[in-house]
Amino acid sequence: MVLADLIRACVLLTLPAAYLSGTVTLGQLYAVALLTGAAGVLFNTAYPPFFAHLVPRSSYVDANSKLNASRSASYVAGPAIGGALVQALTAPVAVVADALSFVVSALLVGPIPIHEPPTAAATADAPERSLLQRAREGLVFVVRHPVLRAGLGCATTVNFFTFVSGSGLVVLFASRHLGLTAGAIGLAFGVGSTGALLGAVMAPKISRQIGVGRSIAVGAVLFPAPIAIAAAAGGPVWARLGALAGAEFLSGIGVMLFDVNLNSLQAAVIPDGMRSRVAGAYSTVNYGIRPVGAIVGGLLATLVGLRATLLVAAIGGALSLLWLLPSPIPRIHALTPHNPTGTGDAAADNQPAHH
Repeated sequence: MVLADLIRACVLLTLPAAYLSGTVTLGQLYAVALLTGAAGVLFNTAYPPFFAHLVPRSSYVDANSKLNASRSASYVAGPAIGGALVQALTAPVAVVADALSFVVSALLVGPIPIHEPPTAAATADAPERSLLQRAREGLVFVVRHPVLRAGLGCATTVNFFTFVSGSGLVVLFASRHLGLTAGAIGLAFGVGSTGALLGAVMAPKISRQIGVGRSIAVGAVLFPAPIAIAAAAGGPVWARLGALAGAEFLSGIGVMLFDVNLNSLQAAVIPDGMRSRVAGAYSTVNYGIRPVGAIVGGLLATLVGLRATLLVAAIGGALSLLWLLPSPIPRIHALTPHNPTGTGDAAADNQPAHH
């Protein structure tokens, strides 16, 4: 994780250096995007076992709630700070600030004490496996695990349809069909960011009330479905603006209910030796579907129009719930040391309060 942070910092710093020498090229921008993206994948693959070793199992939901709340706050403040830096001090200075943020991350993550037991691959008698073999092991483990398989199917479906609508199509629809100004659209998206912040804070309390599994199910519907509110909006400007802002707000709450609880559940059910391999396989499928959704969304918008495309995205995304219903996930109430997945017979687990 520290290495990934330092790689991103160094790569980003090549841009202002090239700017000062007057040698910035489009090829360099592509290379910077590729390398920072690859380092981001490295960081995100190492993160799940780091989190699992650092946080007690019973605190997974609370910890993920705090992490997602800070992430949501950064989404509110980050674009505003970035825009101000670009306007006041020029883009190269903003890139330097971005690079320094990764240095700060490395300095914060590096000193954290954590015990990392040796993996099977590190033992002397373990046969050496290729990268492809390890990736296949992660994917096979996900497909065979009832909780991970349902979670991946649900998350992939949600991601596909949310990218069918995409923020670009939503902005286009708000401008062309709702007649909203750029400032009004920005305000609506800002309200959506506050919804995500509120959802991250509320997630632990909601999961304690209705259970981790049901919270995931609610989030799976509440994340994609509200865009239908904006798609059906009409009337005066204030009503159209309110519909868009309300849709973004509810969607923000939904995505945090979904992410906080599903990430916590995954951390509970994945064994230590498989965490990075599962994270890699999961991310490949889950994130790989996003550009496909964006392409389909563009084609649908061309063929049937923006409003119909948003409605398709809302309905299709909500149908991701069908992955969860036959799985053990809706019956999972709490994650405890004695009963990590929260399922099973209450008497046998001697944990009646969690069922």
